[in-house]
Amino acid sequence: MNQFARNLIRKDSWSDMMMGNYAVARAMFETGVRVATTYPGSPVPEIANAILTVPEDHRDLYFQYSTNEKVALEVAFGASINGHLSTVFFKSVGLNVAADSAIQLGLLNLIGGMVIILGDDPGAHSSQNEQDNRHFARQSYIPMFEPATPTEAYQMFKEAVKISRKYQAPVFMRLTTHVCHAKERIRFAEIPEHPSDWTSQFNRHNGPYLPITKDVFPLKKKALGRLEELEKYAEQCHFNKILSNAPTKAGIITSSMPILSLQENLLESGASIDILKLGFSYPWPKGKVLDFLKSHDEVLILEELDRILEQEIKSLAFDENIQCKIYVRKTGDDLMGELLPHRTWKILSDFWPALFPPKRKPEQELIVGKRVPQMCPGCGHRSAFHAIKKALPDGTITVGDIGCHSLGFFKPYFMGEALLSMGHSNGTGAGLSIRNKDRKVLTFIGDSTFFHAGIPGIINAIMNNHNMTLVIMENGTTAMTGHQPHAGTGEIGDKISIQKLLEAIGVKFLSRVDTYKQSELTQHIKDAMEFEGFAVVIASHPCMLKFTRIQRQKPNYKQHHVHIDQNICNKTYECIEKFGCPSFTKHNDGHVAINEDLCIGDGSCIQTCPVTAINHANKEDKK
Repeated sequence: MNQFARNLIRKDSWSDMMMGNYAVARAMFETGVRVATTYPGSPVPEIANAILTVPEDHRDLYFQYSTNEKVALEVAFGASINGHLSTVFFKSVGLNVAADSAIQLGLLNLIGGMVIILGDDPGAHSSQNEQDNRHFARQSYIPMFEPATPTEAYQMFKEAVKISRKYQAPVFMRLTTHVCHAKERIRFAEIPEHPSDWTSQFNRHNGPYLPITKDVFPLKKKALGRLEELEKYAEQCHFNKILSNAPTKAGIITSSMPILSLQENLLESGASIDILKLGFSYPWPKGKVLDFLKSHDEVLILEELDRILEQEIKSLAFDENIQCKIYVRKTGDDLMGELLPHRTWKILSDFWPALFPPKRKPEQELIVGKRVPQMCPGCGHRSAFHAIKKALPDGTITVGDIGCHSLGFFKPYFMGEALLSMGHSNGTGAGLSIRNKDRKVLTFIGDSTFFHAGIPGIINAIMNNHNMTLVIMENGTTAMTGHQPHAGTGEIGDKISIQKLLEAIGVKFLSRVDTYKQSELTQHIKDAMEFEGFAVVIASHPCMLKFTRIQRQKPNYKQHHVHIDQNICNKTYECIEKFGCPSFTKHNDGHVAINEDLCIGDGSCIQTCPVTAINHANKEDKK
């Protein structure tokens, strides 16, 4: 056990520089969380990494990678109604997957307590959208904390546990990317003794836990009553506070990470403006907000992404006939992306130009050359795309899915032309295939996404005999979010064979090939697309980033690479323009060279050269 793991479970109080996600893991140990579940997704996967650094025999906390977010939430729910404090964490769009069950939780009695950590992603750093999950708190009647710093993430998790246990209700804690990944010196408290009692406390009389018609209104009434109680708590909550440096008639109401940008701007300008910071953001303290509005002549509502607080506070001001002038963000651009300091300055400048003079375009907004997203050197997906493209008839429609292979949409492959969500590919592909006699349909899905949400769409394609071809891009891990295990890796429980599972559910055309065997893969795809009905090709090769990391841990590791014989190379540029490995560099004089820092010597590129100018640098590399 390394020092980091020892610190996570050390009993005494201590302080250290720590990332927000890791601080949350420490808070779990301090509060005695019994069950933690997740499906990996940025920006929160490091919470799992932190928990797993502590060996099982040193922690009384059961942790599980679940097959998807819905299952993860349901496992945590089951633990809670069994009397055990639980938590579940996943990324913003993961809540969409879990929503069918999550929407019920605010109505139910969770006797063990349950904290749901949401990893929202303003700026879409690692997501397909900027989903603002503050909306979900409102529609599910679930209270929400919004930390602005790693310290607050640690503190608010502990407070969320108290609230959840007191009201026997779920509590959201909404983290955003910068809060998850920022580092801060944090003073941690002692870990008290938590009884190691796993006795089942489930009792149906604690429910009802069946949302049947006769119980809908009593349960909803109870949930609304709970929110009224929590409004009273919000008025006293120390995470909802006024920050003031001088008496002033100007104020700002804000929450989450923008508070940091705001404070930085105020420090730079020297302006005297009061701030009402909402850390417990739903239900928010109406009385405190009213007093703040009444005591100021003008107030700006500053929030990231959607107009949620803005609409609610303006509605309250109208109902109460408040005369304070309320400012809100002016443009649609202000509803997108993170409110970093330079963007926050611009918003402040729109209303108080004397205090925040308009600035010239800051350096970070200068236009720079675009960098095309790339798969890693040696990635089996690249080899697969190169081979598959040769097999496709003109006009073939290709549908992608969530995963590393979604990068196939970019140059030079242009594969996977539609994408909605995890597991969508075969449902969307089925729709594209209906009575489509003119164009073939090819869909892609990764092995982790296959287990996460892909199976229902595949069963639907079999049941309705949709005429399409599915390529399962199997790399043996959940690569995009950090190489977490899934049901097909064998790292947790027995390995589930994708091939046997597909055979069992009735796939009639099924083949499997290593993606490095490009000519074979091309032929497999041709055969599949000639098949009338639903066909599946498993294009398999281990994730080479994970493989290389393992190799580097071995003694006497040496990085290998390929070599280009300049006497043979005729500059057709197949390696760059059609295969597209980033290890190849085209110089100004036209010759192609290998970047030895990037090349891993896998040799998948060798077969792509029409004049065989690429070869292993030496015999050892070939091995």
